[in-house]
Amino acid sequence: MAIKIQTIKDIKLCLINELSDIYPEPEIRAFENIIIKTVLKYPRLHALAFPETKITRKKAREIIMICQELKKEKPIQYILGETSFYNLTIKVDSNTLIPRPETEEMTDLIIKENKSFSGYILDAGTGSGCIAIALAVNLPGSTVTGFDISDAAITLAEENARLNKAAVRFFTADMLYPDLSLFTKTDIIVSNPPYVTQSEKKLLARNILNYEPYHALFVPDNDPLKFYRAIINLACKILNKQGKLYFEINESMGKLLSDLLIRSKYREVRVINDLNGKARIIKAIKND
Repeated sequence: MAIKIQTIKDIKLCLINELSDIYPEPEIRAFENIIIKTVLKYPRLHALAFPETKITRKKAREIIMICQELKKEKPIQYILGETSFYNLTIKVDSNTLIPRPETEEMTDLIIKENKSFSGYILDAGTGSGCIAIALAVNLPGSTVTGFDISDAAITLAEENARLNKAAVRFFTADMLYPDLSLFTKTDIIVSNPPYVTQSEKKLLARNILNYEPYHALFVPDNDPLKFYRAIINLACKILNKQGKLYFEINESMGKLLSDLLIRSKYREVRVINDLNGKARIIKAIKND
């Protein structure tokens, strides 16, 4: 490292010096803010007001290590082992996807549309458990369950539930071949299943391709709705009448998925744009 880190202001200098050939400036600023908050436990305003604040050698070594990992294009969430999701701290590792802003937007939509909800919610393909946990914390009258095919993901989701004092039951199950004895009737099913087609792989950044779990990302080009179809089939058996489905979707699949839901006897099918104007969420209600 060309720059020694002795004060808060040195963090910015170090990151710019080491990472400017790899990342754009806004992303480097985001790294700086995350490091100050997560490693130093200082709010951003403290860093702005007191840039000469001294940093211990131990913390400086930790920040240098983070910078070295960032140079390998490893996601900072995996380096730190955690991320923020809906004002909660969620641990993440290579067994789980890093929650995206559109996932947070879908979670926010569910919470806002079901403020006094007191029924059952199922999170299909729960991963880190971030959606299920945020719903349990913010819809305290609900009973929330999540499942995933990965035992390692379930272990992490359970840890996240304890960390956030959320009453969520997690279990291992295969979305494509579900054992119905593991499931109970439910009122809301939410899912962020794999939806990136193989042909879209070339569009993804290296930090996603090299580090995030392949099985949680990709679907075949010739069957891009395979996981949605599986969840809809499961919903036919366990979703109560007038129950709701919420899906995060590939922005190119809104029409295909809308047609599938209508054919499957769902009503009020609605494709919802995210804050960037992209179709990333779909909602439907099961017919009586």
